[in-house]
Amino acid sequence: MFLFAIVLLFFLLIFTSLGDSLAATGAQALIRSNSADPNQRRGLVALIESGKHPAIESCAENTVDYLPCEDPIRNSQLSREMNFYRERHCPPVDETPLCLIPPPRGYHVPIQWPESLHKIWHENMPYNKIADRKGHQGWMKKDGPYFIFPGGGTMFPDGATQYIAKLKQYIPISGGAIRTALDMGCGVASFGGHLLEEDILTLSFAPRDSHKSQIQFALERGIPAFVLMLGTRVLPFPAFSFDLIHCSRCLIPFTAYNATYFMEVDRLLRPGGYLVISGPPVQWAKQDKEWADLQAVARALCYELIVVDGNTVIWKKPVGESCLQTQNELGLQLCDESDDPSSAWYVELKRCVRQTSAVKGETAIGAIPKWPQRLKQAPSRTSVIKSGNDVFDADTRRWERRILYYKNSLNLKLGTPAVRNVMDMNAFFGGFAAALASDPLWVMNVVADHKPSTLGVIYDRGLIGAYHDWCEPFSSYPRTYDFIHVVAIESLIKDPVTGNSRCNLLDVLVEMDRLLRPEGTVVWFSDFLVLCTQTQKKQIMHKVSTWISIILRGQVGGLTAERLESGLYSRSHPENQMAVALWKQLGLGEIEMLPDRRGVFGSSDLIKAPDHGLLVVHRGQSLVNRNL
Repeated sequence: MFLFAIVLLFFLLIFTSLGDSLAATGAQALIRSNSADPNQRRGLVALIESGKHPAIESCAENTVDYLPCEDPIRNSQLSREMNFYRERHCPPVDETPLCLIPPPRGYHVPIQWPESLHKIWHENMPYNKIADRKGHQGWMKKDGPYFIFPGGGTMFPDGATQYIAKLKQYIPISGGAIRTALDMGCGVASFGGHLLEEDILTLSFAPRDSHKSQIQFALERGIPAFVLMLGTRVLPFPAFSFDLIHCSRCLIPFTAYNATYFMEVDRLLRPGGYLVISGPPVQWAKQDKEWADLQAVARALCYELIVVDGNTVIWKKPVGESCLQTQNELGLQLCDESDDPSSAWYVELKRCVRQTSAVKGETAIGAIPKWPQRLKQAPSRTSVIKSGNDVFDADTRRWERRILYYKNSLNLKLGTPAVRNVMDMNAFFGGFAAALASDPLWVMNVVADHKPSTLGVIYDRGLIGAYHDWCEPFSSYPRTYDFIHVVAIESLIKDPVTGNSRCNLLDVLVEMDRLLRPEGTVVWFSDFLVLCTQTQKKQIMHKVSTWISIILRGQVGGLTAERLESGLYSRSHPENQMAVALWKQLGLGEIEMLPDRRGVFGSSDLIKAPDHGLLVVHRGQSLVNRNL
């Protein structure tokens, strides 16, 4: 009951206008945390945990693009060796500001997909550097109140569509054999954006570097993207998951450090998959040695040379074990058989080749179904848990039912142009994303590093995602997701052995607020959520509406005023009584009628209906202007 009250307060203070109203009326003290003063931070947390309602203030205006773990000032003090300073380096908790990131002045609700592929609001990220330096290559240009994206790149200034057409001559881009792609050093991700026309889902990544906000531009356009650097650690993805890996002038030194970076690409590339490198060192002036070394590494790993077309080379990875034992002119070694090639959270790069036999089951192109058949067919990697195939099938059916409920009964905007960038914070087998696969959106499926390694299953079914620990901030810019979904949020911060919390839930919710766009939605499926309310407020001359819907635990149907007043729920679940009391204390408005939910979360579900509830939080547009 205590945990429920704390969680509810967090949501009310962070995702609704309640915190603003409390501060404005002087009902509670306002605690400033912009300076990340440890004492102020601890004081704020203590007040909330004691049941009081301090408002959480907006951060300073200069934090509008704050990435806690990619802070250039902090990271500039670190080693340059293997680009260590450009990787993730999160501050200690006591040094993390406990405040809400404001949008920039003049911020607009983002342009909807698919128009956003070609233009975005300039004021949402008013950084002209890329447009000024790369406009002649077709990256992006300033056009009145917009940035426009012609679709070009350094190696394809005439546009990604023409470049992809050239690749089609050598790679089976159409037909479903290739579904998941990784674009390294992606710029503004036009390559990945236009591959969507071929039903290829590309995860694009680049570091936070001198091309300020390239990943932020990509996400604003509605293209799957991630702030990431290939430096000293393996990338946070499972082994043998990408059907296609692409580098267009990404400038990764693939043969450096005894070909360590090439071996990381080999770890990620599915057997039978394709590697495309355009730009240096491929037939590049004054880089003859680097080009020769790159070809030597590919030969040592038995990659089949498909073509060298100008400054573009295409290789195909072999199916089956590497031929290092017979063709090892560079002294490359196989990793130990006990090595888990899918262990990828803060794992140092290894100077050895991962063995495909280390992953149980089929991972090769041709051995797994083509898209879209692979979406609902249980892959062999489900064996990471007991009765994996049965669990996979049940999970798939369950999320098909739930998504129908989300759309038809809760009237969420899934499947409409209003929702493009979606995150599932606790994805398991990706059933939530699979049920949305036909909608014009994409889902970042996040698998917690301390949970069973099911991310490989997600990739095998043709979806994308990353490993993460939610006790740390996520590697993305503020305001990049329209819709955040989470099941059992409390499990993401608990130690799997002791059951103790490894971090404070408040920090996770503040991080969710950082990632969520104004007018975005949070859906939280958990076990102690019990009330429904709607509030309205005027702020900066804008009428806004923030509403929370909570489906009660139990099998007796949805919430109605009569059921609440009768005490039907509170007798069975003490949390309900406390929630209702809190709701009345805060004066949040009239109870809304919620539809009956019987038959949606049935008794056959792996997660039983009596132990779970559902919370939906919509951000009002007041959050657009909260820094004014």
